[in-house]
Amino acid sequence: QVQVVESGGGLVQPGGSLRLSCAASRTIFSMGWYRQAPGKQRELVAVFSRGNSGPSINYADSVKGRFTLSRDTAKNTVYLQMDSLKPEDTAVYYCNAVSASDFKTYWGQGTQVTVSS
Repeated sequence: QVQVVESGGGLVQPGGSLRLSCAASRTIFSMGWYRQAPGKQRELVAVFSRGNSGPSINYADSVKGRFTLSRDTAKNTVYLQMDSLKPEDTAVYYCNAVSASDFKTYWGQGTQVTVSS
């Protein structure tokens, strides 16, 4: 069992910044963030994963150049720095972690990000 603990989120004006953090209780294979806006499906935002050619980070096209995913491997933690936020970034953001031991998927409880003036 992997515990996934999120922090961050809140209300910010358009053009502002927020930082999300997610910590896993055990070593992970991949870790990142998804989001779900009202009436829409959950979508990938940014995810770090290990691959045969080394670690990689994938971003949704809609956040490239604005969001940055970083990680602290020793702490099993990832950080999502969100800059130049837009109203369409408003959603519940969920941390996702895939365990390195059994490749099971775990989700955080979700944190609300609201971009509004």
